[in-house]
Amino acid sequence: MTDVDQIRIAFDEGSLTTLRIVLALILLGVALDTRVSDFTRALRRPWAIIVVVIAQFLVLPGITLLLTLALDLRGSLALGLILVACCPPGNVSNILTHRAGGDVAMSVSMTAVGNVLAIFLMPLNLAFWGSLHPTGSELLRDISLDPVEMLGEILMVIGLPFVVGISLAHRFPTFAERARKVVGPVAVVGLGGIIVVGVANNWALFTAYIGLVVVAVFVHDALALLLGYVIGRTARLPQASVKASTFEVGIRNSGLGLLLVFAFFDGLGGMALVAAWWGIWDMIAGLAVAMVWRRRTGVSPLEDPRPVAVGENA
Repeated sequence: MTDVDQIRIAFDEGSLTTLRIVLALILLGVALDTRVSDFTRALRRPWAIIVVVIAQFLVLPGITLLLTLALDLRGSLALGLILVACCPPGNVSNILTHRAGGDVAMSVSMTAVGNVLAIFLMPLNLAFWGSLHPTGSELLRDISLDPVEMLGEILMVIGLPFVVGISLAHRFPTFAERARKVVGPVAVVGLGGIIVVGVANNWALFTAYIGLVVVAVFVHDALALLLGYVIGRTARLPQASVKASTFEVGIRNSGLGLLLVFAFFDGLGGMALVAAWWGIWDMIAGLAVAMVWRRRTGVSPLEDPRPVAVGENA
């Protein structure tokens, strides 16, 4: 069997453009559900935001690097996990927090802050942590990853939709409330369709190598959720806020990671497999945790009064 570091997943330019549009719509859905007050709310609760940001952008990538070394993963698989760890959260974290009976207002604030910070921190984070992996660093040198170029890509699929969405939500709140109920689900269906078509077009490679990533993704996802829980408990946050921190750290926008794999890593096999499977398993695990949590602890009075529609984002 060919080394997973040597395979490439076929993905044409038209599909890449479609993926960019879909991800921009997903982030537009996040922004349409964000208000300026979410940022001011975050400023009123700085300690909670700070500990979650540190967990997202520093601790999780560091733990991920250690995991790739402990499992002795090949370079492309290791870079795939590190890339996912560096991705921002999507508002699936808000939905799962709502399902678990957690503090949705805090979750929305964290998602907004996390996505803004990720625009600048994600390229630097990936370059830094990837360079520390023995074989992953070799792949990065071969690819000559340019953080500035990646920043431009992230600005287009996160920054621009986020600014547009928040502006619409601020000036036309009624329209934004209606639009987010359409934009999010349509974008998620589109992303699912892209992944299904991509898997179908590369079925032989998918079945040959998926076994290499299942265990790594399972452990990594469990560690991410556990980190969010532990960081919330260590910071002595209320139980509802601990639920929010669990999903804000544990749920990552792996669709963005998938775009970057094809845009900057030429569809590097191990990275693409990790990003695709992580997105699927992350949702399954997150829903399971939310359901168990809600049954055991019930609904918190701290829930955001704004409705959260199922399937709004990935």
